[in-house]
Amino acid sequence: MSTPEGVDASSAPVTSSDGPGSSSTRHGAATSRRQPPPEPKDSLWLRRAVILSFWLVVVVLGLPVWWKTTAIYRAELPLQTMTDWADGKICKPVFPLRIAVEAPIAQQDAQHLVRTTQHALDDLNDFSAHHLRLMLLDPPLAPNASQQVVPDGSILEENDKENIALLVRLVSVETGTTPRSRLQPYSPTLDVYYTANQLPSPSSTGSPLATFIAHELHKIFAEEQARLAYLLSTTSGARTAKSKSLSAETAAELERQSTRALKYAPTYHLTFSLFSPTYLPSAWEIEEALQDYLSPLLDSFRSISNFTVDTQVQLYSTFSPSMRQPEYDDVLKAWTLRKEDLSGFINAAEWPLSPSIGAGPTVNFALYVPDQAQSPLLVKENGGNSWLVPQWGGIFILNPADAHEDSTPSFLAKDALAPAMHAFSDQLVSLLGLPQSPASLPLRLSTLTRVRAASLLFSASSTLGALARLYRALPSIPVPDMVAQSVDLTAAHLQHACDSLREGRFQGALEHARIAEGEAEKAFFERSMVGQVYFPDEHKVAVYLPLLGPVAVPLIMAGLKELKSMTGSIFPKRSP
Repeated sequence: MSTPEGVDASSAPVTSSDGPGSSSTRHGAATSRRQPPPEPKDSLWLRRAVILSFWLVVVVLGLPVWWKTTAIYRAELPLQTMTDWADGKICKPVFPLRIAVEAPIAQQDAQHLVRTTQHALDDLNDFSAHHLRLMLLDPPLAPNASQQVVPDGSILEENDKENIALLVRLVSVETGTTPRSRLQPYSPTLDVYYTANQLPSPSSTGSPLATFIAHELHKIFAEEQARLAYLLSTTSGARTAKSKSLSAETAAELERQSTRALKYAPTYHLTFSLFSPTYLPSAWEIEEALQDYLSPLLDSFRSISNFTVDTQVQLYSTFSPSMRQPEYDDVLKAWTLRKEDLSGFINAAEWPLSPSIGAGPTVNFALYVPDQAQSPLLVKENGGNSWLVPQWGGIFILNPADAHEDSTPSFLAKDALAPAMHAFSDQLVSLLGLPQSPASLPLRLSTLTRVRAASLLFSASSTLGALARLYRALPSIPVPDMVAQSVDLTAAHLQHACDSLREGRFQGALEHARIAEGEAEKAFFERSMVGQVYFPDEHKVAVYLPLLGPVAVPLIMAGLKELKSMTGSIFPKRSP
C-alpha cells in the first residue's frame, strides 16, 4: 500500500495487518516505557544514610540528653531501717529511775532496808518499762567523795548523781505518828520519819517501814507511769512494748489533758495582751509583774523549752458580734457570760493578737478589763473570771473591784496584776502538759522531761516510717541528698536517745530526741520533694506529646518504608 505524497510515513496511522500477537506486543512496549528508570545505587544508599543519620542523632544524642536532663535524682534511703524504727522493732523504750536512799544507820542495816524495800517495790510495779531502782548513799562520803557504793556492789559515779530522780532521807524521830513522809515542794526530796524499832531485823524479809516507803514511792510516780503507759498504748509502733492497763476514767482524763496541751516545741512565744472597751486602762506594770510572778516558772522550764515574751495594749476593744452580749444576773449581782459564748469572747477580727514569731508556736494570754457599766463581769455557770482555751492560751477578766478601785483605773500596778499572773501561770502549766502530781515541782518537771523525750522519739520514728512509705509509693518524686543526710542524722540521734533512756540519762535523751524530731520533719517536708508530689505522669505526657509527635511520625514512617524496601530486595516476591 502506497503512502500519499506529502505525508510522513512515521505519522501515518498504523494498520495492523499482522497476526494476532502483534497487538499485545505493542501494549507491553508502551507500559515498559511509562515506568520510572531504576534508582541508582548511589542515590539509594545516600537516602538510607540520611535516614540512618537522623535515627543515630535521635538515639545516640537526643535520647541520652533527654534522659539526663529530665531524669529524677533519688538518693538512696535506708527504707528497711526507717520502717523498723516506725514499727518499734529497733528501740523498746524503758525508763529506769534511780532513787537514792540516805539512811543515817549502820551500813549493813541500811543495805538490808534498801533490799527489802526494793522487793516490796517490785511487787507493786505492774509496768515493766518503768521501774524504780533504789541506791544507798553513804552520808559521810557525800560531801567529798567522787564515788559511792550502792547495795548491789556497783559504783555510783559523781556524774550519775545528776540523774537521780528522787532522794529519800530517813529521819529518826521519837514523837509523832510513824512512819510518815513529807515531800519537799521545791526539791526532789522525800523525808521519811521513823522510829528505831521499825527497822527490819537482819533475818526478816519485810518490815512496815520498807512497805511504807515502797507504797509512798509508788504513789509519787503513779501519774508518770499512767502517762507513759497511755503514750505507749496510743502511739503506733510502740504498742508492742509491755504496758500497764489503764482504767477508762484514767484514760479519758489523760486524753483530755493531751488534747488541751500544746504540741512540744523547743521554743514557745508568749504574748500578754491588755484589752479594754474604753480608753482606760491605758498602761500596765507588766514587765515588773512578769519578772516577779512568771520568770521563776519560766526558768524552771529552761531544761525542757525556751520562751520569748512580748506584750501589747489594745484600747476600744469590743466583743465579737457573733457572741451574745453580757446579761445581768440578780443572784450573782454581776454581769455574766454564758459558758457556750466563751469560745467567741476573743474578737479575732478586730483584736490584733500577735501572730507566731519564729518557728515556735505562740501562746496567747489576754487580760480584759470591762467597762465600769458592765462590771463585775463573770462566767454565769461557775462565777469565775478566767478560763483556758485549749492549745491557744488563756483569758482573765480583771474587774475594777479586783484591782481595788471604785472605777476603771488608768494604770494597772504590779499588785493589781497579781491575780491575773497567778491565773496565767496555772494556764501555762496546763498548756505545757505539766503533770498534776506529785506536789514537788522538780519531780513534775522531771516527769515531763521523760514524757516529752518518749513522745519525740515516737514522733520522729513515725515520721521516718511515713517518709519510707512515701518513697515507695511515689517513684516519680525527687529525693535530694539532704533528705538522705537528715534521715541518717535522725536515725543516729534516735539511737542515742534510746540508749540514754536505757541508761537513765533523761535530759540527754530529750536533747537527742529533739534533734531527731527536727531532722525528721526537715526531711519529710523538703520543698523540692513535696512540689513533685502534685506533678503526676499525665502532665508529662501532655507536655511531651505535642513536641515529639510531629518529629517522630516522619522518622518512623521513613524508617518503616526503608525496612520494607530492604526486606523486598533481600526476599523478592516470586512471580506465579
